[in-house]
Order: sequence, then C-alpha cells, then structure tokens
Amino acid sequence: MTTDTKKMIERIPLEVLNNGNFALLDELVATDFVDRSAQPGTSPTREGLKQSLIALKKAFPDLHYTLDDSIESGDRIVHRLTASGTMKDDFMGIPATGKRATWTEVHIGRVANGRLAEHWAVVDQLGMLVQLGIVPAPGRVPVTA
Repeated sequence: MTTDTKKMIERIPLEVLNNGNFALLDELVATDFVDRSAQPGTSPTREGLKQSLIALKKAFPDLHYTLDDSIESGDRIVHRLTASGTMKDDFMGIPATGKRATWTEVHIGRVANGRLAEHWAVVDQLGMLVQLGIVPAPGRVPVTA
C-alpha cells in the first residue's frame, strides 16, 4: 500500500463523515466491497455502508472524527479513531436523547486496486450508550483484600 492509498482511505472519516460528503464513497469504496461489521439489518455492501453512515450523520449532525492512529501493513490499514457528537435524531430504533457522547473505534480495511474492498470494526457502543443515557452505567464491584 502506498502513502497515497493510506491518505485516500483516511478520507472516509475525515471528509465523508466529518463533512457529510457521502458521494465520495463511490470513489473510495470498491463496487464489490464487503462490510464484515455491517450494522444489524444493513446490507454488507457499499450501498449498505453508505446508508449506515448517512443514518449516523443524521442522528449526530455535529459528528466529528479524529484520527488517533493509522497503521498500514501490506493491503491492510488500521485506524484508531475518536468520535463525538450530539444525538439529535433517532438512530437504529433508539430515540434521540439530545445528549453528547465521545467514543472510540478501531477499523481495519483491506485495500484492492486503490479502493476499500473489505472492512472490519470494533466500536465502543456501550460507552456511547451510557453517555447518551440509553443504558445505565455498569455497577462497580467493591474490591476487597
């Protein structure tokens, strides 16, 4: 993978999501793209990814991603990101809370022919849901010696 390809893939969080430029996905994501971490009920295709990202941005209109780390190896690129936003609209059947949350995400992408061809992700959804007031914070267990 070249630095140009790495920078091209970084455009997904920094331009597509931060700026709402969803048309850019057609340029950055392969037509035969497979999302191995697709949202439940969403097609694991480029169109499914686009729909999920549009829904996320609609729910969190001030959504902002910061790229904390970017590592490339062969045809893979790994991003560690911090996201934050205020939930102003429903998302995945969850009513808007009006609260702000900050969470972390790790994304792994496989690049082929200069485009994102495959994707895996781990998102701190529990942390986000607790901050939004959707689920209670897990109880603390006292430590005894």
